[in-house]
Amino acid sequence: MHCPFCGNNESRVIDSREAPDGVRRRRECHRCELRFTTYERVHSLPLMIAKRDGRREAFSSDKLARSLQTACAKRPLEIEAISKMVLDIENELHKLAKAEIDAHVLGEMCIERLKILDRVAYIRFASVYRDFQDVDSFTKEVEALDDPDSADDKSQLRLIEDDVPRLAQRGHRRRTKQR
Repeated sequence: MHCPFCGNNESRVIDSREAPDGVRRRRECHRCELRFTTYERVHSLPLMIAKRDGRREAFSSDKLARSLQTACAKRPLEIEAISKMVLDIENELHKLAKAEIDAHVLGEMCIERLKILDRVAYIRFASVYRDFQDVDSFTKEVEALDDPDSADDKSQLRLIEDDVPRLAQRGHRRRTKQR
């Protein structure tokens, strides 16, 4: 590291601290003994998504969150569920250690997680992502959800059915307070 005062390239680190975007280091020059601060951060290439039509686009966790929120609109889900899903997907994409990911891979990651999280949100997302051309392909996808081998889906549905009376009571209490 070159000293900003005398240009010497030898300095020693006096203090290191975590900074919001990297590491802050306080240094002292060996020659002029003046102190200066440096900031270090990891420089990574942006993760690119290869679209179906051949375009390349930088990965955006905000865009992913918006699309998942649209699919999960008006569903009885925890607020953090979508944020956690976005973070999990982003971490998995980075673990692939590729500079460019096919949109198909990203879409399938979303589909897998939504199928577990909420069946209605899954169907909403799949109907756009898989671009069903007719009612038959849509019906086949819905029927696949009723597969007896998917016990997780049945338990998730039971949880939602159990919550409906409780949610209705909570909504009823709110209406009586407002009068």
